[in-house]
Amino acid sequence: MNSVSWPFSAFWVLVFTLFFSFPLSHSQNFTCHPDDLLALRGFQTVINLGWSNSNCCDWVGVTCSSALSLGLPRVTKLELPGRRLSGNLSSSIGFLAELRTLNLSSNSLFGHLPRSLFTLQKLEVLDLSENDFTGPIPPSISLPEIRVLDVTGSSLKGEFPSNLCSNGSKLRVLKMADNRFAGPLPGRIGDCAWLQDLSLGYNSLSGELPAELFGLQTLTSLTLQDNRFTGDINPGIGNLSGLVTLDVSQNMFHGNLPDVFANLSMLKFLILHSNHFSGSIPFSVSNSPSIRLLNLRNNSFAGEIKLNCSAMTSLTSLRLGRNQFHGLIPGDLAYCPNLTILNMAGNNFIGGIPESFKELQSLSYLSMSKSSLQNISGALEVLQNCKNLTILLLTLNFVGEELPSDSNIRFEKLKVLFIANCRLSGSAPSWLKGSHNLQFLDMSWNRLSGVFPDWFGYFESLFYLEVSNNSFSGEIPKSLTGLKSLITGNISLIEISLDFPFSLRRDGLSRSLHYNHFSNFPPTLSLSHNNFTGPIWPQFGNLRGLHFFDLKHNRLSGSIPSELSGMASLEYMDLSYNHLTGTIPSSFGKLSFLSKFSVAYNQLHGTIPSTGQFLTFPDSAFEGNPGLCRQVHSLISCASRHQQPRTTMSSNTHIDSDVGISIGVGFGTGLVIALACTTFLYVRDKSAVRRR
Repeated sequence: MNSVSWPFSAFWVLVFTLFFSFPLSHSQNFTCHPDDLLALRGFQTVINLGWSNSNCCDWVGVTCSSALSLGLPRVTKLELPGRRLSGNLSSSIGFLAELRTLNLSSNSLFGHLPRSLFTLQKLEVLDLSENDFTGPIPPSISLPEIRVLDVTGSSLKGEFPSNLCSNGSKLRVLKMADNRFAGPLPGRIGDCAWLQDLSLGYNSLSGELPAELFGLQTLTSLTLQDNRFTGDINPGIGNLSGLVTLDVSQNMFHGNLPDVFANLSMLKFLILHSNHFSGSIPFSVSNSPSIRLLNLRNNSFAGEIKLNCSAMTSLTSLRLGRNQFHGLIPGDLAYCPNLTILNMAGNNFIGGIPESFKELQSLSYLSMSKSSLQNISGALEVLQNCKNLTILLLTLNFVGEELPSDSNIRFEKLKVLFIANCRLSGSAPSWLKGSHNLQFLDMSWNRLSGVFPDWFGYFESLFYLEVSNNSFSGEIPKSLTGLKSLITGNISLIEISLDFPFSLRRDGLSRSLHYNHFSNFPPTLSLSHNNFTGPIWPQFGNLRGLHFFDLKHNRLSGSIPSELSGMASLEYMDLSYNHLTGTIPSSFGKLSFLSKFSVAYNQLHGTIPSTGQFLTFPDSAFEGNPGLCRQVHSLISCASRHQQPRTTMSSNTHIDSDVGISIGVGFGTGLVIALACTTFLYVRDKSAVRRR
């Protein structure tokens, strides 16, 4: 044995002797490396994981490799997702020098990221996503073996780490989305030569994209949405020939798109919405055979829409809404064979729905709102042939036309119909009777009249009914009290996003309510601003799943049923501007979710409930009812109402007394003056007589 190897061997004999007599355990059955055990024990002191025995390979979340080092396996994975861990990550994790995977996703770890965590020479995967750290990523990083780095949703801030790939060119996946990173994206991102997935969305990164980014030819996914990037899209984007997903939406990019997308033969998802792009759609985009999703909405693209559907054989979703396209709606869109989602809302088209749209047999979602469409009868005749049509949005079109009532029209799979704000005349459409799957119906702000049909109450899935601001008359159909989905609360929501938020202003609320997903719409019955008469049915109390109940500005009469307190989920109730009599039921105090309530301008009397949410409602919710008062101090308190007549009489008596005193004083003063003048004249005349 030479002079070098002997001390080395002696050293390890000493280490093993000391380690196996280490007081952390009395067992001699160690099967994981002592360095790993020591590091994990240090980790355990920060977050209590219930690790007890001495074999760390048996611990929850720990995986050891099959490769042996001095007869002992090494820890290769630490996976603890979804355990809601808390505590500070200590630098002891840095002792895991051979660790290949560290996964702490979906926990609640907090504190500063330890510097030692970024100096692990054998670390391949580091996943710290969905935690609550503070501060930046340490500036000094040495991870030469790192393949995957994921800190998504971890509350990190600071600048993007410029030397991330200086000593770690093997990085394949970099996910830093949903944090608070700010500043520019450094040009040294080009050092990550093998990068395939770069996810930086939902931060505050700014400036122009560095040219070095477009040299990463192995990129397959580039997502930079919801930042503050500016400038044009660099034509170098055409170099990323392997790109499958490109999402730069919700930034401040501008200018024309470069016509270089023909090089991106693998591109499937092109998402550029909510920027300031202008010009026309590039030829290389409108003829792409690979693109499945093309989302250009909310920009300033202009001109006629020219898409070659003969070439775009993969296109399933086309979103061009809120641009400046004009001219006729291109009938060639009917020849995109797999098109399921089509949004062209908010443009300046002329004419109506092309006859060729009958061929869109895969179409399930069509949004043409605010598109200057004409001929609603022709549109419905064509679109009923789209047998898979589920969502139809036609709001702000067909101004002043008559809504057809042809019962032969059929939309059997329709779940959503928005046809509001069109000033349509006519009656409630009888052709909707066959749409048995209807969930959402908005026909508000039209000029529809007549009796509201009873059959609307027989839709088993209907939970959003908005027909306000029309001229419907007669009694509210009693069948609406039996809407099954609002009774059971078993609502099957449509899992699809709206192309832009619907903003609904609820009267009396300080802000508009924004809905950008169908699942965000609250269960609603809105019948306000019509000519409904008769009572409010007590059976409405059966609608335990209802959130918004709006009957204001009608001609309803009778008392307010106490049974309405059965609407346990109610957040909004407005019964104002009717002819209701009686009292406000005290049982309404049980409506614990009620945040907006109004019975203003009716003919109610009695004491306003003082329990539950009623203590938070302003006096304006009850004004216009001279007989209503509150037990608590307010402008309409019962005490002030009872004292007011006596106070008025006392005040009048006081005024009369003051007036009487004034009159008396005035009369007396005048009398004294008159007597004085008379006396003066009498004396003067008598003196004159004597002188004569």
